[in-house]
Amino acid sequence: MAPSITHHTSHTMGNGASSSNSGDNSSGASSTTSLGHQSMGSGANDDASMVEASLTTIDNDNDNIMNDNNNAPSSPCSSAASVSQDDTEDFSDAGTYASGITSMSSSLNIEKFHIIDSTLREGEQFATAYFNTAQKLKIAQALDDFGVDYIEVTSPAASPQSRADLEAICKLGLKAKVLCHIRCNMDDARIAVQTGVDGINMCIGTSAQLMKHSHGKDWDYIARTAKEIIEYVRAEGIEIRFSGEDSFRSDFAEILKLYTLMDSLGANRVGVADTVGGALPMEVYNKVEALRRVISCDIETHFHNDTGCAIANAYTALEAGATHIDTTVLGIGERNGITPLGGLIGCLLPKYREHILGKYHLDKLGALEKLVAETVDVKIPWNVAKLPKIAEM
Repeated sequence: MAPSITHHTSHTMGNGASSSNSGDNSSGASSTTSLGHQSMGSGANDDASMVEASLTTIDNDNDNIMNDNNNAPSSPCSSAASVSQDDTEDFSDAGTYASGITSMSSSLNIEKFHIIDSTLREGEQFATAYFNTAQKLKIAQALDDFGVDYIEVTSPAASPQSRADLEAICKLGLKAKVLCHIRCNMDDARIAVQTGVDGINMCIGTSAQLMKHSHGKDWDYIARTAKEIIEYVRAEGIEIRFSGEDSFRSDFAEILKLYTLMDSLGANRVGVADTVGGALPMEVYNKVEALRRVISCDIETHFHNDTGCAIANAYTALEAGATHIDTTVLGIGERNGITPLGGLIGCLLPKYREHILGKYHLDKLGALEKLVAETVDVKIPWNVAKLPKIAEM
């Protein structure tokens, strides 16, 4: 049986440090273990050897990607960054500079854009969020009425009540796909499969900080366990995502190798998470773009808003090749939350008006925000995006 889990947890829901233990956005100490080079111990079997061999093969290709990135300009706007004061006196090349500044928007494929709303998972970590079953059902229905693509719900392994609530949501017959969040743990996966979910979002800490203080496992354990879970969940006909918690502070060369393996194993998505909310847009672009170059599956992103960059980071991730963005209504979540649903739509609407208006029911957002605000006992911020007004512009 999986251990009991309390209401407010870190995303891995393991013992040890919470995901919010640091606001440092440095890359952190590199892990002393390396995918494909660390012995798996005397208990390693043929599957473990296959994982090790696969990761070793991936090593060289991804090292080349990282070297290419190191030799490349530091950001998509590097042409603008390289303009000296003397250059600005001559405006004859202004078009060239403008082209460099705006070029990163060209890769955004709005047709592949999907919203994974996590109000009923990430939002449960908000300071005043204690959703009962009736409230969860009402919020899930309102999210579906708005038109979100996915609704993410708390792990059914968290408690018997969490499992019962998830099963009740799955029986609503929603148009949105229902996902649940689990640890990288086979017991959690077995419980999740039994609930009737459309998909499973698997997660484990990959930063040096979380690998030491949250779960104590190495890269090879993560790869081996994730492989078993992906194969099991896919055999059940259910979507599966693998995500490294605290991805942006993780050794990104190791992330590229690990995610390339997850892609080859058949994961529907891989996720990159700014768990401590310290990533900035240029870092987001560079890392998501590097990931897009080595995998073919979808890319999900999760941005906390500690520096106020959650919307900008989400939009930039889409420009770099991400396909799925995690949101919550009014941005509620752990600490000061994640990308707000309305804010992200408001950001996309001016440029992708026809697609957004054709897919989402903007007239439903006000009632949805009011419902969530009243449920968690907060006032709707005065500067929240007014989508109907934006749509009329």
